[in-house]
Amino acid sequence: MNHKGSGHIKWEDRLKIEGALRTGAKPPEIAAMLGKCKKTIYNELARGMCVQQTSEYEFVERYCADVAERKYQENLRAKGPDIKLGKDFAFVEYIEDQIINKKRSPGAALAQIKIDGEKFDTEICETTLYNWIYRGDIFMNLTEEDLLYKGDHRKLEDRDRQKRARPAKGDTIEQRPEEVNSRDTFGNWEMDSVMGCKGSKAALVVLTERLTRYPVIIRVPDHTMESVVRALDRIERRMGAKFREVFRSITVDNGCEFQDCQGMERSKRARKPRTKIYYCHPYSAYERGSNENMNRIIRRWFPKGTNFDTITAAEVAMVEEWLANYPRRILGWKTPQMLYDEYMTVAA
Repeated sequence: MNHKGSGHIKWEDRLKIEGALRTGAKPPEIAAMLGKCKKTIYNELARGMCVQQTSEYEFVERYCADVAERKYQENLRAKGPDIKLGKDFAFVEYIEDQIINKKRSPGAALAQIKIDGEKFDTEICETTLYNWIYRGDIFMNLTEEDLLYKGDHRKLEDRDRQKRARPAKGDTIEQRPEEVNSRDTFGNWEMDSVMGCKGSKAALVVLTERLTRYPVIIRVPDHTMESVVRALDRIERRMGAKFREVFRSITVDNGCEFQDCQGMERSKRARKPRTKIYYCHPYSAYERGSNENMNRIIRRWFPKGTNFDTITAAEVAMVEEWLANYPRRILGWKTPQMLYDEYMTVAA
């Protein structure tokens, strides 16, 4: 079947159809004139047919552009399938709690249903849930304002630029093994810091495992090299000999807090290094994409302008646990904690 020109008829087209019919034009001729298929024209004529009175006081059936346009707009307003939510109020409350209170995305909220083993009468896909939220008449409390900030997609310009604000203190990302680049092995991390508001001294050191996206967040008293090294020392003391197996490499940027390469690599327990540090190129945040995304998610709890001097270690630990148990699309809607536990079990 030829569907050429089967698009919607516009108001201007309806006026042309009405005028052409008055001159005696046939539907195939009108279709050729407008570039539409004949079936579209016949459907349009059926929509706009109405009984009109002539100047001789006779009643005849004719096409009217105004009638056709009114019916078209009425159909648009009534368009769409019935919502299959019914009276599944438990589903509504669960979704609102997941997105509003627990700050999950719609996709993560739906994935959490399976993780929690919940059963609801309503089963929908992520796209449908987004549509329901944007409709504005399904949920009592949930609106599009509660959807999480997705960030603006800026152009990654000058990727080949190699000019450095300061020389790297260790090996650059070019020396990183291919198995790290391809995310084929467990134990390779990205590290960055999250700053507080102006005047706030404390900061967060954020590590993200590249394969599982598992998070480690440590609150440090200031934004210095010494604090970063002490943070890694703290993790090593807690993990012992396992640190070297879990933290095989760490990729950082050229920030001032990551300039002590030797301090980050050396071990407090043994003579050989505890990890390997690689440096990204300047202005190349995409080379630590997992870490940057993690920082953006952390901002759901600690938005820009947060004073980390007033944030406690317990609050930071709560956010770390929340991130570890957050279902991720890139992980097949599993959580980082699930995958991390699997690899730690194998390592044991």
